[in-house]
Amino acid sequence: MSIRDWPLGERPREKLLARGSGALSDAELLAVLLGSGVRGRDAIALGRDLLLEAGNLGTLLARPDKSVRTTGLGPAKRARIAAALELARRSLAEQLHAQPTLGNPRDSGNYLSARLRHLPYEVFGCLFLDNRHRVLAFEELFRGTVDGASVHPREVVRACLMHNACAVIFAHNHPSGVAEPSAADCAITRELREALQLVGVRVLDHLVIGHGTPVSMAARGLI
Repeated sequence: MSIRDWPLGERPREKLLARGSGALSDAELLAVLLGSGVRGRDAIALGRDLLLEAGNLGTLLARPDKSVRTTGLGPAKRARIAAALELARRSLAEQLHAQPTLGNPRDSGNYLSARLRHLPYEVFGCLFLDNRHRVLAFEELFRGTVDGASVHPREVVRACLMHNACAVIFAHNHPSGVAEPSAADCAITRELREALQLVGVRVLDHLVIGHGTPVSMAARGLI
């Protein structure tokens, strides 16, 4: 039986319109996004298979071109998933830029998590702020492997000057998903803070992105 033969109230698209997106499971939301199934599987069954193969929703959405090999997820469906994720990121970026000031780690944590959480390699980035702590830009400065990224203070200072930043928030992800700051994280944060003090740029925080809520090094007293 295809989804078109289901009662109206149980069809994913109709359920979303009637009850809101929060009423749908992950597989049902994917079914709406995918639009159709493949031979022998409706869209919800395809969504379940994709989630099972990827391991979790985050991995699937972060890299739909790499995370799954399920038959039926062709270029068009992969493009839809990638476009949906990019729209979510841009929406978070708009919200971040619209804030009059960044008051606490939660203000930037959602956006930085969306940018970095599910990457399979380590990325170090900077959120550049003006003198009122309003967002100027975000930039990924260094990429590494699952073992780490080499961060060069000279390049961080150069980027801050280029953006005319008065303050900065660092962020990097741990591909393992464990968001505990390492000794190396603490050491490079101190080194960067000392380098940026020479050009009048304040380091407000360093967020470590893993599974769950980002860890604020400032909140831990590590900055």
